[in-house]
Amino acid sequence: MLVAAAVCPCPPLLVPEIAAGAAPELDAARDACTDALGVLAAARPGRLVVVGPGDGAGAESYPEGTAGSFRGFGVDLDVRLGAAEGADPQPRMPYALAVAAWLLERTGWSDAPVEGIGVGESSPPGLCAATGRDIAARDERVALLVMGDASACRTLKAPGYLDERAAPFDAEVARALGAADVTALTALDTGLAHELKASGRAPWQVLAGAAEGADLGGSLLYEDAPYGVGYIVAAWS
Repeated sequence: MLVAAAVCPCPPLLVPEIAAGAAPELDAARDACTDALGVLAAARPGRLVVVGPGDGAGAESYPEGTAGSFRGFGVDLDVRLGAAEGADPQPRMPYALAVAAWLLERTGWSDAPVEGIGVGESSPPGLCAATGRDIAARDERVALLVMGDASACRTLKAPGYLDERAAPFDAEVARALGAADVTALTALDTGLAHELKASGRAPWQVLAGAAEGADLGGSLLYEDAPYGVGYIVAAWS
């Protein structure tokens, strides 16, 4: 059963070495992510599953110890999902899970075994919900770290340029995540999310599936769009 969840954005800019001189601009987001991970630790889960946007279609699993790298962003920095010995040393996690691994390393996570799941952008809501229900059934006490960004169309300089639908979309997502509103997350418009380049849609719907019947409450810890991309941090417990 799902006992807690943390929702965090997944821009590589969260990693200070990548952001370089602009690193302080996301200090508030990093602090909120730390607080959200604290909620996970306080729930004393038996298993932590990291869910984020994947590179392919459907869902792909990444066992504890899987490596990731930020070398593609010009930084000689590698990470590992958890601390398993003897795991494949070759980086292969999608960047969103690598950011999650960095967050876990930064906060010294050692409270439960960790595994990862990358969910393809085209994954339909039904598949996402089924994936979430499967995750929740894996242990008596499961926690989720859910990675994903809201729209990338909040300003003229945003990656997706300015779209007037972006701010209302992000506001509804922030409300739903802050209220642990499973119904609203399940009902997110897949087509609109794709048009607004919201990478978190599928992972959020995995969370919704995992949370069915768990009766968790939510708290919105951060919501902003410093680079024209919506970043949201929330905690469920």
